[in-house]
Amino acid sequence: MSKYILPVSVFGTVFGCAVLLKSHVTGGRCPSKATIKGKTVIITGANTGIGKETAQELAKRGGRIIMGCRDMEKCEAVAKDIRGKTLNPHVYACHLDLASMKSIREFAQRINREEDRVHILVNNAGVMRCPEGKTEDGFDMQLGVNHLGHFLLTNLLLDKLKESAPSRVINLASLAHIIGKMDFDDLNWEKKKFDTKQAYCQSKLANVLFTRELAKRLEGTGVTVNAVHPGVVATELGRHTGLHKSPFSSSVLSPFFSLLVKGPKLGAQPSVYLAVAEEIEGVTGRYYDVMTEKEPAPQALNDETARRLWEVSSRLVGLEEEGQLSPSNPSAESQNKAGLTDPAQTPM
Repeated sequence: MSKYILPVSVFGTVFGCAVLLKSHVTGGRCPSKATIKGKTVIITGANTGIGKETAQELAKRGGRIIMGCRDMEKCEAVAKDIRGKTLNPHVYACHLDLASMKSIREFAQRINREEDRVHILVNNAGVMRCPEGKTEDGFDMQLGVNHLGHFLLTNLLLDKLKESAPSRVINLASLAHIIGKMDFDDLNWEKKKFDTKQAYCQSKLANVLFTRELAKRLEGTGVTVNAVHPGVVATELGRHTGLHKSPFSSSVLSPFFSLLVKGPKLGAQPSVYLAVAEEIEGVTGRYYDVMTEKEPAPQALNDETARRLWEVSSRLVGLEEEGQLSPSNPSAESQNKAGLTDPAQTPM
């Protein structure tokens, strides 16, 4: 079988390069010149990478920017830098840890109390291919931060978004959703051997399914929600992928890859486009590959899966719905249904 290793490897490399090249050449700057003066924008994970560049671009367009970040020292420094570069004084840092339901609720309470309107919510923050670990509440880190954290945050801000309509929600997804699978028997990797790649792909599939179900629930409210794959972007998000330790890192292919992968400034353009473009006003429940609407993977189009994910997610984060749980006391039964054990008994 060894004689097949080289051809297969070459094929995989060529295919990967083709994906990178397509992502690179189709990902230019946002074509819309629309400004958003007077509009309030919340961006999660805005102190680095795509989030930082999104915040800066929307600040240039006149938005009132609230940067939700875990590391307040870095966030304050970036907010100051953006204020200086854009001459927009309305750029603020606010603590938000998406790995903590308590932090998310505190952030949402502050926004709901202090802000008259929220016009744009960019669910940008995320973790990728990180080692096995749990959030403060016992969720798998990637599902917890990438999906459940944003699920709770968005729901807690829905009334404010509705009051501010027309308003928009943008969920940062990934092409990785195409090989994702929702394992409702063990969402949080309590039973099976942890696979960081599959955990990430599951969380990105959850982003697309959440977008689809939320769009249905928001019909007629003036609030739109769309998911976007920003392309292949060089950011700190990939620090756990090991690409920098690949066999190609010291070869002639390394600079080739660096030429294909986009920088954060270009990587932010799809988020900016979905946030401001006038031509997509009213468009909702869609998936964008960079700035082109595409059909997502078949499993992301399953309405029953989307509905089930919503119900399970609601129970896990403690959202109160008719006939369901109180906000502060998710039952053990609902946790076990989703493969979550008692967080108090789960090693961190």
